[in-house]
Amino acid sequence: MATKNNIMIVRHRLLKELVKLWKEESLIEEIDRLPIKLSPKGSKHPGRCCIHKERAVWRYKSLPLLGLDMNDETDELTPLSDYVKMALGRDASSAAKDNIMCVIDEACSSCVHTNYEVTSLCRGCVARSCMHNCPKNAVRLDSETGKAKIDHDKCISCGICHESCPYHAIVYIPVPCEEACPVKAISKDEQGIEHIDESKCIYCGKCLNACPFGAIFEISQTFDVLKAIREGQKVIAIVAPAILSQFDATKEQVYGAFRQIGFTDVIEVAQGAMKTVETEGHELLEKIEEGQPFMTTSCCPSYIELVNKHIPAMKQYVSTTGSPMYYTARIAKEKYPDAKIVFVGPCLAKRSEARRDDQVDFVMTFEEIGSVFDGYGIELKETEPYTMGFTAVREAHGFAAAGGVAGAVKAYLRLAPEREQEINALQVTNLDKKNISILSAYARTGKAPGRFIEVMACEGGCITGPGSATTNKESKIRFNKGLSKEEEHY
Repeated sequence: MATKNNIMIVRHRLLKELVKLWKEESLIEEIDRLPIKLSPKGSKHPGRCCIHKERAVWRYKSLPLLGLDMNDETDELTPLSDYVKMALGRDASSAAKDNIMCVIDEACSSCVHTNYEVTSLCRGCVARSCMHNCPKNAVRLDSETGKAKIDHDKCISCGICHESCPYHAIVYIPVPCEEACPVKAISKDEQGIEHIDESKCIYCGKCLNACPFGAIFEISQTFDVLKAIREGQKVIAIVAPAILSQFDATKEQVYGAFRQIGFTDVIEVAQGAMKTVETEGHELLEKIEEGQPFMTTSCCPSYIELVNKHIPAMKQYVSTTGSPMYYTARIAKEKYPDAKIVFVGPCLAKRSEARRDDQVDFVMTFEEIGSVFDGYGIELKETEPYTMGFTAVREAHGFAAAGGVAGAVKAYLRLAPEREQEINALQVTNLDKKNISILSAYARTGKAPGRFIEVMACEGGCITGPGSATTNKESKIRFNKGLSKEEEHY
């Protein structure tokens, strides 16, 4: 989450209401009336044409929160209660969707179809460069106004008219989700609805929070987890180090809330991070001894998706060390062999990593667990604290912020000053178009200005991930405050 906005508030409210009905054991009986409850008669809905459209959007947004997507819709007359039965009646392990995110077509209807528009700044000049340079003859002179006008049925959004106008009268109008995607994985289909190309998507989640109409959702596993708890199965939460940044409460109080929901135990992923630090540190030294020019970290699943799908030449330089989630899942399975393991963190791409890891059953985001806390009526500051049996070192908790992985590896290795200078650790934080180009150049040339490169998809590191329960500013303040209380060091 970057900044707080109404889309995030709406998403949180809807999941909270669904969880509340689940807790009251009335989800099937009451869900059909939920859109009416959320948009009662007489309410105003700026941005939608009418109250009926808003209720339809509430309905369709419920599907991904139940673990379904738009392809599961049979017809518009099928009640939501039928979809609840479908979601709760399936075997979650065998019914996983191929797609991690989906687009709600009913909500995706207000962005421009072409990216350029003529403004009132047009002077109707004699030069008419916009008209003469358009490759599709999409710009013409309006006979009534004497100014340029774009035929959007012909326009291909090439931008030539924009560049040639001497008055800067033609403006570029972005499609926010397309602008946010660093790998061009989202684009409009024949109906003008955005479509996510899974063969390109790196699950960075930038599009999810960029859409001003909240049309992009992740396929949630919240009710799969809650169902397992209600059935009496052992369910273990392995919680990412970024938990320090998320809630206005101590981490022990937050862990107490997990227990109150019904989780059997809570294990910190920072514990697995210690194994990552140890393994990756020794691997780095080995690679340097072998003469490899540089090595990148392997903790960020969005980065791994980027390498696999867009920069295959980088594979040889990526660490083979497992992520903190990987090692923590094995710690949890060793202690609870028959339990369901749920990773909880700020990352959407962890769902893709979990698909490759048979030790992780489900993934939830901090945003989702925050909605569950509220749906259950849990007040974090009043929750009985739950203290871990094992406490990880401060550097392992520091994994969540930019520079944390490199800092932890250097602290573990206790390198001499001259050796640390030899390694010259770099940070590539925020996988935007510019940084992807830089990484591509490193891979192509086999050269980089440092020997150890920490790569994180999110600006500021995991603490600002797309599945965060708070804003970037708040997360940084809370994380620094929480990290300062972790006293152990390597």
